[in-house]
Amino acid sequence: MHFLPQKIDDYVVAHSEQEPKLLQELSRETWQRVLNPRMLSGAFQGRVLAMIAKLVAPKSILEIGTYTGYSALCLAEGLQEDGILYTIDKNEELEELQTKYFEKSAYRGRIKQYVGNAIDIIPEIDKNFDLVFIDADKSNYPNYFNLIIDKMNPGGIILSDNVLWSGKVVEELNPKDIDTKMLLEYNKLLKEDQRIETVLLPIRDGLTVSRVK
Repeated sequence: MHFLPQKIDDYVVAHSEQEPKLLQELSRETWQRVLNPRMLSGAFQGRVLAMIAKLVAPKSILEIGTYTGYSALCLAEGLQEDGILYTIDKNEELEELQTKYFEKSAYRGRIKQYVGNAIDIIPEIDKNFDLVFIDADKSNYPNYFNLIIDKMNPGGIILSDNVLWSGKVVEELNPKDIDTKMLLEYNKLLKEDQRIETVLLPIRDGLTVSRVK
């Protein structure tokens, strides 16, 4: 979803860092092999994620929603040398493709994959996090936040994707649209929770940056 005029969006992309070759390959294979390839973080958003990760320089990252591994590899660019990225996805059919590109990357051995329900897995990861990226089923965003907020290190960053949901958050709510309803609740939660400070960025489909106080 693009909220900027196309010419401006093209200019922004043209004057931003380009994606590494390995990510180009992963993007191409995702579009060739996987259903719903639009779920992939695009090249521009991937560079945004990589830049934020490099600014944070995390020792521990949690990603909720691996998909084919593109965003994990972007976030891993900011890891400290002994840092670890933990990434969770419920779709076991994608694990082989994720592993293929993780193994080809410079972060081989520093990305730990989990397959299953994140709500069950997160409590089992005995770590605190410097950076968390939430990009899974939208109806569980509030649940994910409640699971990770007490596992965040002071000054840690929580990134939440798709928070504008193709603009549906400012349209009349369809009572049957559970995802939009929960995103509205989630965005309100981020704005009002006194443990964090939040800025919602209109990048692609909306990316919220929340800093733990």
